[in-house]
Amino acid sequence: MGIRDQAENTADETYGRFSAFISYSHEDMAAAAKLQQKLERYRLPKQVAAGHLNSTRTLGPIFRDREDLAAGTSLSAAIRDAISRADCLIVLCSPAAAKSRWVAAEIALFRELHPTKPVLPAILAGNPAEAFPAALLVDGNEPLAADFRPEADGPQLGFLKIVAGVAAVPLDALIQRDAQRKLRRVTTITAIAVAAVIIMGAMTLFALQARNEAARQRAAAEGLVEFMLTDLRETLRGVGRPDAMTVVNAEALEHYRAQGDLASLPPESLERRARVILAMGEDDTFAGRPELAERKYLEAHRTTAALLALTPKSPDSIFGHAQSEFYVGQSALLRGDRPTALQHWNAYRTLAGRLAEVEPNTVRSQMELGYSEGNLCDFHSRDGGDLAIALRHCVAAIDHEQKALALEPSNRKIKQDLANRYGWAANVKRRLGAFNDVLGLRKTEAKLMQELVKADPRNVEYALRNSWAQIGMADAHIALKQYRAAEQLLQKSIADNRPVLAAGQGNLPVMETELKLWTLLARSQKFQGRDNIASMAEARSIRQKMEPLGPTFKQTADKIWAAYIGTEG
Repeated sequence: MGIRDQAENTADETYGRFSAFISYSHEDMAAAAKLQQKLERYRLPKQVAAGHLNSTRTLGPIFRDREDLAAGTSLSAAIRDAISRADCLIVLCSPAAAKSRWVAAEIALFRELHPTKPVLPAILAGNPAEAFPAALLVDGNEPLAADFRPEADGPQLGFLKIVAGVAAVPLDALIQRDAQRKLRRVTTITAIAVAAVIIMGAMTLFALQARNEAARQRAAAEGLVEFMLTDLRETLRGVGRPDAMTVVNAEALEHYRAQGDLASLPPESLERRARVILAMGEDDTFAGRPELAERKYLEAHRTTAALLALTPKSPDSIFGHAQSEFYVGQSALLRGDRPTALQHWNAYRTLAGRLAEVEPNTVRSQMELGYSEGNLCDFHSRDGGDLAIALRHCVAAIDHEQKALALEPSNRKIKQDLANRYGWAANVKRRLGAFNDVLGLRKTEAKLMQELVKADPRNVEYALRNSWAQIGMADAHIALKQYRAAEQLLQKSIADNRPVLAAGQGNLPVMETELKLWTLLARSQKFQGRDNIASMAEARSIRQKMEPLGPTFKQTADKIWAAYIGTEG
């Protein structure tokens, strides 16, 4: 694992329509994933399906990007393309979503492309006043929304409201038919759950009593536990009975407590044990219980440690325990425990080194080394960190990812990730005041991004990342008083990216990039004593266009203006 900046499309097709695009903040990622899965699995009752736009019982494909974009990235071409092909926009509203500039950008782009198509807000948490993104407010008034909170519509009615909006069918008919179907399904599934618990208990007891059949019975019991913690869990969620998992999880934990010493279990049992305990951790995360989720991750960590002790030279065992180290460290960092996070991320780095020893010169081992060093670079470059230590880890991450790229020179993801590592190293060098080094690192970053732009000229994210590298170079030139070099570089970047900048009005990352280019150009001209009236006028025009687009746009514009122009104008 590791800190990876990515925005991955969950749809494989280049053409075709999406029934809906789900917009959400990173904090609501689990809820977004569950909603997408539930919508795509949902089947309209036969009588209701006749009124569906496509007269089908399924809603069709739903688009959801897997993660929020990392800081400093833009809406990718894949996401822009998906929004252009979406029939409606579902916005998951929460205090985090209200603050997310990516949610604001996706709402703005959808309304620009589809002014007559529906936007379906769904409140996950918080009061409406703090949950709605500003882009959803009309003349200061809150829109009508499905409200998933228990004290409002609740999860089931809220979900049906979203289904009715996506399918364009009457909500009343949907509720009536769904209630009848749900009653039949809940009765059947609940009976299966109870029977499964009883059968598992009986099989576990039989396994303990019949010592000569212990191995076979253990495998059978564990298989049933895995079914209960995976397939059955998803089925119960699908019929609105996740509460039934309380009994299932309790029975599964009793089964694992009876296993005793982990060292006595075979590798396949340990691997399955880690997998189902992680599934229980996901249940806790989904239910908003991070403390309980962390306990599950720690138990999974204990299990993968036992598996690694049993098969210490297995690349998969080393890799699996490395992932446990990452997740436990990430959990600690999220709750502000930096020493524990550092302990586990250092352990992740050690395991990545062991993986490289048993699996030398592979893309997986080199990228794991790169990710683990990148984590430590990020950790030490945060407030209160040691920049010298951060720089060493940044350089090490670059070295490993260069080796991975040498193994797969055509792998664009590795090349983009490597360019990002150079950008991180440049940021650390800038904070250290080493601007000549910043210039060299940014030049290499720009070279990598230019190769990607050449391979895919229509990729907006590649074009913007290339501009960011050039902005970093220009900033270094100005710090070194090489004003003419900065001016020429910025003028060329503006000219080269004119089509992207012109097409991205209303897109926050595009307008942010455009404003930086023009304000830096005006600054470089001012320091030379040259006429910067035209550049300042262009910069003011962009700022004026951003301010009415919402508070996030205005705050971004004000921040750039203060950094590059100050109180001038």
